[in-house]
Amino acid sequence: MATFNKFQCFSQDLGRGVHNLNADTLKVLLTDVAPVATNTIKANLTEIAAGNGYTAGGATVAATAYSQSSGTAKLTGANAVIAAAGGAIAQFRYAVLYNSTASGGLLIGWWDCGGEINMSSTTSDQLQINWDGTNGSST
Repeated sequence: MATFNKFQCFSQDLGRGVHNLNADTLKVLLTDVAPVATNTIKANLTEIAAGNGYTAGGATVAATAYSQSSGTAKLTGANAVIAAAGGAIAQFRYAVLYNSTASGGLLIGWWDCGGEINMSSTTSDQLQINWDGTNGSST
């Protein structure tokens, strides 16, 4: 299972009211270069090349919802799927969640898949970010 890591700027951005996680468009982009916790915007990352089923900027996470209960906040969303089509998607290891509505594409967090991933349309490969609707975490 991929490990989720939060960018340090996310906590500050929440406190400053920069994100509206119920309405802003969130996306997941792919990179093969390790993100750093101190990265703040999408331009700090090296995104893989678009093509063969991967769109520049990444996949949109539909139907996001941000809520809290007893002081614990959770973010949920529809599963995001990136599927290889017409060839191989560039090698990657990290999937990065960011707010594409916010100026500059503010970073939220990333998943480390634990090793290089190669996806090919010949084997119907796909990456799916599954959201845990109960706990608000992804798996």
